[in-house]
Amino acid sequence: MILPKVRDPRFVTIRRGGTLTDADHRLLALWAASCAEHVLGHFESAQPGDPRPRQAIEHARAWVRGEVKMMRARAAGGHAMGAARELRGAARHAAYAAGQAGAVAHVAAHELGAAAYAIKAARAAAPEGLDEAVGRLECQWQRDQLPEEIRELVLDDQRLRNDICWSVFDC
Repeated sequence: MILPKVRDPRFVTIRRGGTLTDADHRLLALWAASCAEHVLGHFESAQPGDPRPRQAIEHARAWVRGEVKMMRARAAGGHAMGAARELRGAARHAAYAAGQAGAVAHVAAHELGAAAYAIKAARAAAPEGLDEAVGRLECQWQRDQLPEEIRELVLDDQRLRNDICWSVFDC
């Protein structure tokens, strides 16, 4: 479970009673897509014929550009998560990262799920004994990708939800 029991209004759009602007929602989706894409190779090397995780990432970006509706991006995210179910390790986590990225169009707070699963994928693919160090490097890479407009929001979200996200944001 990567979502808090009580929704943070900073991740709910203004039109739904929260404080998140549409522009920041789109930035969260793009950042989540980048996090997922960064580890996508772990899935694609294990399942080269399965396009679902890549399609989820592409749909997240297409939603940002206004080319697909939220429901289509969310559905693509669900299909990516379906691709993960029969797998283990890095490939599974990478597919879940892509699924979470696709779901950001529906619930902005899924942005942290994409990042957390990407870190889990990096850790799972690391040589024995290096998983923690590789996870910290992935976490730092993600932070380096954060647009300034959403940087403090995401960093605070990482601090608040680190415990329910397997403590992967200790970097």
